[in-house]
Parts: sequence; structure tokens; C-alpha cells
Amino acid sequence: MLRDFTGKRHFPFKGQSEAHEVTYKCFRRRIIQRRCREGPVASTPLAPGRQCEPSFEFDTVCQRLELDSPPRKHEPGQGVLPGNIQEAALVGGLSHSESVNLVNTECTIAAKTRPAAENAPQEQWVWRPAVQEPENLNRSGYDERKYDLQPFATLNKATLSLHGKSVVKLGAPSMLNDYYTNLLDCSCNGMVALALGSSVYIWNSETRDLVGHLDLSPQSGCRYCQSVSSLCWSTDGRALSIATRRGEIQLWDVEHKQNMRFLVSHLTVVRALSWKQQLLSSGSVLGHICHLDPRAFTPLVGVATQREGVCSLQWSPGGKWLASGSTEGLLHIWDDDIMGKKMSSQPVMTVKQPSAVKAMGWCPWQRNIIATGGGWKDGELRIWDTQSASCVTSAQTNSQICSLQWAEKKRYLVTGHGLPHHKVTSWVWEFHSLSPIYQFTGHSDRVLHLALNPDNSQIFSTGADQHFHIWDL
Repeated sequence: MLRDFTGKRHFPFKGQSEAHEVTYKCFRRRIIQRRCREGPVASTPLAPGRQCEPSFEFDTVCQRLELDSPPRKHEPGQGVLPGNIQEAALVGGLSHSESVNLVNTECTIAAKTRPAAENAPQEQWVWRPAVQEPENLNRSGYDERKYDLQPFATLNKATLSLHGKSVVKLGAPSMLNDYYTNLLDCSCNGMVALALGSSVYIWNSETRDLVGHLDLSPQSGCRYCQSVSSLCWSTDGRALSIATRRGEIQLWDVEHKQNMRFLVSHLTVVRALSWKQQLLSSGSVLGHICHLDPRAFTPLVGVATQREGVCSLQWSPGGKWLASGSTEGLLHIWDDDIMGKKMSSQPVMTVKQPSAVKAMGWCPWQRNIIATGGGWKDGELRIWDTQSASCVTSAQTNSQICSLQWAEKKRYLVTGHGLPHHKVTSWVWEFHSLSPIYQFTGHSDRVLHLALNPDNSQIFSTGADQHFHIWDL
């Protein structure tokens, strides 16, 4: 039915009658009645193929292939919870006190949304047991490119365990090529957690069996926005903390396959996590550090802020100091007095290096010593004394340092490198000397993440080449 400029009604189709006009009047009246009751109004449905950004598991072109510096001020796919303030407002032109007040407001809002949000993970995240590895993977001479690569599927095995040769190479598809993420960790029980996209896979390093993985349910919405940005095992190996690009943190009891807690501590990407006994600290892309006690009804027990984005975070072995690395090349050392939400304290020490402080780690047997690795503009491996705030020794690697781990039982320092070598290096450190002893080659792209098994006999590495390697140390 149409109307001309005079208001007269016309029925352009044959057989159309006043009955259709009555039907339209009823439909229009119902819409008006719903508006009066403040109910939902019918609208044109959205096109199903454009409701969210495509998952990067299927869109490798949209992956962030950035190097460590300069950092990106706005990251694609950053999720912001509806109705909450956006952390993006903190980027420019705010004083320190204004920034702290907004951080406190953000944490308060997140705490208020927690009771309603804690029920969400029961519907969004599910535990899926491991599937049987295909038999054709153990056959020699198969074409890896023709095989639909599965996480932790065996690609090849070395006949001899030699230094510099990978013992086992496994698959790690959908590994995000992001310098600032922390997606690999090994517990004190030898359980390896590896985040691939929006899934977290659990692999037993002793039996070399895939236990299972945590995954989003099909109705969870945009998978890219909920992809994992960092993870970390608790010191006792019982809880696995998982942070997403939306600022959400989940605690999982992997042994019993249960979700222990769901926390909303940030409103943007959580890049780093670190445990201090039962206390969990998290750092966001905009420099906010939240200290959480998952046992409390209101888990937030303290906050801190730095002007630069957090890309690494780690408590010292004794829990006396907290180190935070920034995208602007600053290493901050904080004391353990983190209680309260006013953030009156400042870092006890700040040192600067030419590139982002992403690769970072405390020395287990020298509590005041911390090592940092430089990015592609720097390439320097440095050992710092936090008591004197000085660099004890350094070594030039002529390569981007993406990851760093201390092997306490071997008294080694292990680094993972990017451009141009894509290798893993183990070092021996004495107070005034730092010397490489082994170099492991086999990755075809930068080695983003490192972990070691409990007895420090093996190194686990994964990189942007979608492979997971095991090396004998």
C-alpha cells in the first residue's frame, strides 16, 4: 500500500485489499503500545555475517604483526564493557592524580558489575577433553602443509638429543604474533598452559599428552574480542589465571575442570599477570596495575598506575618487590606495600632502556638482581642491581629479545629472540660477565614465549611460526 502527496491510498499489487491495511494498523498499534510500556521495539535484524570482527584464527592478514616499538596507542578489538568508562580516556592530558582517580572509579565500577558477571563464564567458557591424535602424524615424510594442523600435534622428533636440535616439534596453530602478550607458562607440576586465540590448551610435559582445553561456547559472540592476552599459573600450580582482551580475568581449577572465580579488574587488554602467594596482580595496556585477592568478596585490595602501558609484570621470588616493564622502555620497581586504593606511593626505582621492557625476569638465587632484554632497536641483554639501581653487566645480542627465563637449577639464563635470528640462547652469568653457552635454532619466526619444566632440564618455546619446540637444556 502506497500514499501519494495528496494522502490517497493506492494498492499497487493485484488482489491487495483493505485487509492488508488492517494488518498494518494492528502491527503499528502494537509497536506504539510497546513504546509506551518502555519495552523493546521491533527493528530490522542485523546481517548475521557482520555482527563482530572476524576471528583471527581465520583471518591471518588482520593479525597484529607489530614489533616492540613504537607502541600502538589503540589496539583493534579492544573490548569495553557497556555502561562503563573507557580506559581510552586516560591516554592523553591527565595529571597523575586525575589518572589515579579514574583508575579507582574504573575498579569500583568493575566491582559493582562483578556479581552479575560472575555467572557469565559458566555459559561462555567450557572445558573440552583432548581428542586422539591422528595416526598419520607419526608417519615419516608427510606433508605438513596439507595437514590441518592441530594444537600439540607431533610434527617431528629428533633421533638424538643434541644441543642445538629440537627434541620434539609440535603444532601451535592460531598463535597470535603479538610481542606484548604472555601466552605460555609451565606450572610447578609440569602442566603447560598455552593460549591459542580464544582457547587455552593444557599439556602434560611429563607424559607429553594433551589433557584438554578451555574454549568459548559457540554463542559467546566475537571471539577476537575475547581472545587470551596473558596467562599465569599460581605458585602452587592449582589455579590458572587467564586474562582476555576485554579486561576479564578467570581463575580455573584445571585438575577438577572448574571455574573458580571470574574477575573484572580492567576495561581493556590485560597484558601481564603475576602471583604473590594468594595475591594476583594484573597490568593493563594503559598502565593500570590491580592487586586482587580472589578469596575476598570484593577482590580488589590495591591499585597502582604508571604513565606507560604495562607489557610485563613479575613479583620477586621472596615477594618483596614487584617489577613492571613498560612499552616506553621504563622498568619500575615497586615495594610490597600495595594495600589501599589511593595509590599514594611511587616506584622505589625506575631505570630506562632504549626499547620496551617486555622480556624481564628476577634472578631466583640473587633476590635483588633482575634481567631485561631489549627490543629490535636495542638488542641488549642487561643485568640490573635493584639496590644500587645500576646495570651490573650487559651483552649485545644483535637481535630482538622477545622472552626471558631463569633456569634456577642449572644457573642459566635463557632468552628467546626475534629478528633477525629467531633462536633460543642459554647464558651463564657471573657477577661481571655474561656469556652464551648454547644456541638453539629451529624456529622460522620470532620466539615469542619461553617456559621451563620443573627440573629445568627442558626448554619450551613457541613463536610466530605456529610451532612449539622442546629443547634439552
